[in-house]
Amino acid sequence: MAWTAPPVERTRQLGDLGTVTERQMLEGWLRWHRETLLAKCAGLGPEQLVRTTVEPSNLTLLGLVRHLAEVERWWFRRSFAGEDIGDVFTGPSDGDEGLDGVHAADAERDFGLFRAEVEACDAAAAGQDLEETFASSYGVPLSLRWVYVLMIQEYARHNGHADFLRERTDGATGDG
Repeated sequence: MAWTAPPVERTRQLGDLGTVTERQMLEGWLRWHRETLLAKCAGLGPEQLVRTTVEPSNLTLLGLVRHLAEVERWWFRRSFAGEDIGDVFTGPSDGDEGLDGVHAADAERDFGLFRAEVEACDAAAAGQDLEETFASSYGVPLSLRWVYVLMIQEYARHNGHADFLRERTDGATGDG
């Protein structure tokens, strides 16, 4: 049987986040958006995941998965945690942040790399204070809280793209 993007089981409901600590709320919203992206891909085969459906854009669902793995790595691990590591999918100077160079044959591997990167990013932030700061690449001090908020908006924006891509692929709509 051919590989398809696996189904996603929600780990939390959004209503559960209404009365939790700030840290739990930020982590919960980020988890929700990560799961939403994967839910937009669930049940699709590799060829569907690399299909461009909103011309003239070259966006694909697999490209979004790859891109968000890159963005997570950049902010949580390379910037906040100061890890001296390269990119997940791209070279340091290509500027596409994982959106380009998608291949159906790599879909299963790319999903595994995304999941591994999310785990590594969660580990990099675990136990760290939201107030902890680091210097951005422009020398501006930023906090871990800022990284969480940035990542939530990054996923929210790209999940909107994923909505259109999925609907144009097979007509599916909704949160998964």
